Amino acid sequence: MTLQYATGGATSPDAPGNKVIGHVCNDRGGWGRGFVVAVSRRWPQPEREYRAWSRTAGLRLGAIQLVQVEPDTWVANLVAQHGYRTSSNPVPLRYDALQECLTALADQAAELGASVHMPRIGCGLAGGTWEQITPVIDSTLTARGVTTTVYDLP
Repeated sequence: MTLQYATGGATSPDAPGNKVIGHVCNDRGGWGRGFVVAVSRRWPQPEREYRAWSRTAGLRLGAIQLVQVEPDTWVANLVAQHGYRTSSNPVPLRYDALQECLTALADQAAELGASVHMPRIGCGLAGGTWEQITPVIDSTLTARGVTTTVYDLP
């Protein structure tokens, strides 16, 4: 299985069957910039559940939270960003945490019989590089046979 690319929004995957939309979250409970704005415009549940999770359990790097938003669609909150991007923390993405998240996501997707859809996770506010993220996706999701599509806006 190879990583697929499509033009469009990752919150509107054009695929049959069960779907999981993955995105990177920080470990501080902050939500309101980047891809999550599009997620929240479409569904209120992922933000609400992420904020509750951050208050009750704390957010551990490498943890994931699946939130069902439609009968055949889930949003995966992937905690792989340590804090926020600042001059002293220019790359808050933690690649080892991303690998742990995507490994768990591969398990969940396989259990649901779902394909995975995402923007170029970890490259925006998290400061990662796509050249380093692609091999992590390949070794976790596509290596397990999980159909994975990355969306670029037109």
